[in-house]
Amino acid sequence: MSDKIIIYQKPTCSKCKATLSILKDSNEEFENINYYEVPLTSNQLRELRDKLGLSVRDMLRSDEKSARSLHLADRNLSDDELIDLMVENPDLIQRPIVVRGNRAVLCRPPENVMKLL
Repeated sequence: MSDKIIIYQKPTCSKCKATLSILKDSNEEFENINYYEVPLTSNQLRELRDKLGLSVRDMLRSDEKSARSLHLADRNLSDDELIDLMVENPDLIQRPIVVRGNRAVLCRPPENVMKLL
């Protein structure tokens, strides 16, 4: 594969650290994006959803403190509303997400990154 690899991650996340380690060991070039420093837009989240082949709810970290405080489990929100909440609260986004071309994987577990190498 020749498409550039991009990892969207949070530096303090253990799964992100493990995925980064696998990428470094692969000797593949990749771009590392901390989406807390470079926030994702709603359009980027929609593109990631499409590449992942997941629903917006599947991209949501429903066990996060912010998800509980927003009572997301009890609310019937549209995909657009959930995406807007994820843009405003990046802790709600499942991580890490690794993209290569038109494909993406959620690296939970980190070994999922091997699908793109």
